[in-house]
Amino acid sequence: MFKKLFLIACLMSSLFAFEKENIQKQMSENIHQVLNILKNTNISKTEKNDKIIKIIDKSFDYNIMSMLVLGRTWKTISSEQRENFSNIFIKRLKESYIDKLELYNDQKIKINDLKENKSRLVLNTILIGKKENYPIDYKFYQNRKNNQWYVYDVNILGVSIIQTYRKQFDEYLKEKTIDDLIKYLKEKNLKA
Repeated sequence: MFKKLFLIACLMSSLFAFEKENIQKQMSENIHQVLNILKNTNISKTEKNDKIIKIIDKSFDYNIMSMLVLGRTWKTISSEQRENFSNIFIKRLKESYIDKLELYNDQKIKINDLKENKSRLVLNTILIGKKENYPIDYKFYQNRKNNQWYVYDVNILGVSIIQTYRKQFDEYLKEKTIDDLIKYLKEKNLKA
């Protein structure tokens, strides 16, 4: 179920970086755009995936996500290791997302409140299922360079995607090196 909810969360976050006052409106518009791509039977699965990834790429700050999932380790590694890790991690996120596209089957989305939490924003949404409803919260931060807001984390049923990866990577790095983790993620990407 978590994998299915992760897919829906990614679908819902398919929007461009935007200004604070437009987050809810743009989120709604882009959800419909992505859902229409998924429902289109005239294009191939690969073409659907490519179109959706292009939309998602504009809303997520993958570099911040890469930094957050490594936590303190980020500061201890070289810039080359950071770049290698980010590239592999981003690819892993996208492949994981693409794998889950097949799980979507006409759920409805309700966009609720946009709440301010210090210098961050949280958009509360609900996935309306046939039997149950599931809360999905999108966490945004403001990029100071362009004053636009980007998704840096998603909470599904109260579970943070960033925290989940961080725990996994922290455990892995207790016994192995960052280069081992990069190699491991590369191998996972090849198998996907």
